[in-house]
Amino acid sequence: MTDAPMTASASTATAGEVLSRYLTEQAGNFLRALPQAVGEAGARPGTLPSLNSPAVSPSAGPAGTGELLRAVRRIGGALHTFGSLFDPSWAEESRAELRWLLNLLAQEPALLRRSARLLTALDTLSATDRAGEAGGPGMLAGHQGAPKARALLDRQLTLARTRAHSAVLQELRSARLHALADRMTLLVGEAPLLAPAGGRVAEVLLPQAEVAFGALVGAVQALPLQRAATAYQGDALHRLGPAVVKSSGAPVPSQGRSAVAGGAGAGDADSALAADDAPWHRVRILVKRARYAGEVCGRSGRELEGLDQVLDRHQEAADAAVTAATAARTPRITPATAYVLGVVHADQRLEVEAARYAFGCQWPSLSFGLDGWEGSPAPRMA
Repeated sequence: MTDAPMTASASTATAGEVLSRYLTEQAGNFLRALPQAVGEAGARPGTLPSLNSPAVSPSAGPAGTGELLRAVRRIGGALHTFGSLFDPSWAEESRAELRWLLNLLAQEPALLRRSARLLTALDTLSATDRAGEAGGPGMLAGHQGAPKARALLDRQLTLARTRAHSAVLQELRSARLHALADRMTLLVGEAPLLAPAGGRVAEVLLPQAEVAFGALVGAVQALPLQRAATAYQGDALHRLGPAVVKSSGAPVPSQGRSAVAGGAGAGDADSALAADDAPWHRVRILVKRARYAGEVCGRSGRELEGLDQVLDRHQEAADAAVTAATAARTPRITPATAYVLGVVHADQRLEVEAARYAFGCQWPSLSFGLDGWEGSPAPRMA
């Protein structure tokens, strides 16, 4: 990622030259990482590295799957933001194929991270002797359902990883992937740019990048940041959806009762949570697009990278909560096991709230502006 404004020579280049230079670099990263990613996929299930692991950090050198995913995201983001500068059908087809590869390759690392997150949370909650600031036993210490809940989660996530691994093995040897590699080779040689790309960067690229930032600001304005202004919202599990009434006539908050345990309101509770999470997931996508748009223009995206990491944690915690809730609905498990999974579900929903709080703390202090990247401060959201 470029941390400094464009050099003088770059500032005199046309928009097409700047964009081609960026795409050539990313396509080269794609083609270099692809053989290694295919080799990693040939290993046993569970060995694809997590994107957040040291194995794919810049200091540790290239790791196929992580490097490939980074290149795919950046190329796809550039084609989305600056798509009007390319042949429309080519750009749309390329984005669709990159989305396919991204979804395919991201599954197994995501499942690995989810497994580590859930099992670590359960181990912490059921620990009998913890040291440090959070010393003392966990709230599930000695609970008879904890070992069975852990085994159930481990078994279900291992099965999901094995299936994802098999899908990767099948697709990474397909003609579809070879066709996508040919597209990336074209980018390394000469991107299919249209005539408007011959204009100046300030007149062609910056306005389109500003649209990406405007979309991000608009999406953040729609977020309930005021509701997330306190860390670890204790009432988060009770504020969604209408109350449902049990046969006894006593009202029970749908979210507090049914998100984990089965019942008539389980689907409603899941839908309420999904609707509550959706705007945040959308902001996560827009943050990435804004980051990559800035990179194309040679601007630093360090602040947006911090937001990106927070929203990645938000999505991982939300997905982990869904996994815990789904596991709790496994037929024929004991009430004790379901209870433990319910506690893990609530723990992950609190992690969701913590990520929202962290986002709300970082966002108002951000500085936007493609003119040197240090412009007017981002508006403080209600």
